[in-house]
Amino acid sequence: MKIKYLLIVFLMFLGSVVFAQQLPHFSQYYMNDFLINPAIAGVNNYFEGKSGHRYQWEGITDAPRTYTLSVNGPTKNEKMGLGGYLFTDVVGPTRRTGFNLAYSYHVKLNDNLKLAFGLSAGLLQFTIDGSKITLRDEGDAIITNGVQSVLIPDAGFGTYLYHKKFYLGFSAPQLLNSKVKFFDEGKNPNGKLPAHFFVTGGYKFDISNDFMLEPSFFVKYISPAPVMYDASLRIMYQQKLWLAGTYRHHDAIAVSLGYLINDSFTIAYAYDFTTTNIKNHISGSHELMIGIRFYKATKKSKSAPSID
Repeated sequence: MKIKYLLIVFLMFLGSVVFAQQLPHFSQYYMNDFLINPAIAGVNNYFEGKSGHRYQWEGITDAPRTYTLSVNGPTKNEKMGLGGYLFTDVVGPTRRTGFNLAYSYHVKLNDNLKLAFGLSAGLLQFTIDGSKITLRDEGDAIITNGVQSVLIPDAGFGTYLYHKKFYLGFSAPQLLNSKVKFFDEGKNPNGKLPAHFFVTGGYKFDISNDFMLEPSFFVKYISPAPVMYDASLRIMYQQKLWLAGTYRHHDAIAVSLGYLINDSFTIAYAYDFTTTNIKNHISGSHELMIGIRFYKATKKSKSAPSID
């Protein structure tokens, strides 16, 4: 019986480590930072939908998979933002599915600088498919009889200071510290969704009429784990084509390429070169992001192309 509980705790821990302590993680975090911070809803003057697909650690059976679908944009007066996203994380017999809705309010500090405040709320479902697990104790009916799942509420907030040349954000998802409980009988391996603390930032340097350089960072802290960070550098040509490199602390180096088509469609691909010992057993990680913008008829002609 102890083996069963140890296995479940291990699977829950594995899912939390792989996805930045339980939340969806992408190497191209700068391409869809709305997933990180609800205050980013409505930052641009158009609605945008994005789909993200991450295939982690190719070459390992039951390796992690992450899928997201998001949309966000401003209200008519552009003082508020609305949005939401769906996501699914799959690691072998475990699955984490959920959705979040977001609201933001934007304050104009001067002609070029704004400060946004955001709130998010949603539901998460953790699932374990016992039919996909082989145990030493084959008579253990608690887990082998089928699917175990639990539904949990979630909430968070964020702030975002932004200018046409720079941005700085802070967000804190999973503030409810909800408990995860799978079984109603016997010793229960309770888990908890710890609060996360994220800081993001970046600056855009014009190095010529056609080229722009954008360094950015993403810092993550979840107690009691140590601070983790991503550092990225993008070089962009005419605000449409870019090449980027990302260093993820004690984890990987990622290279990405993307293109903005007709100021409306975005496609970006990233490949991760793992730097940990697991690199001897995998062929790397793949990530694809696709986006589409929905402009107001009076806004598209006035909007400068952007690939944020």
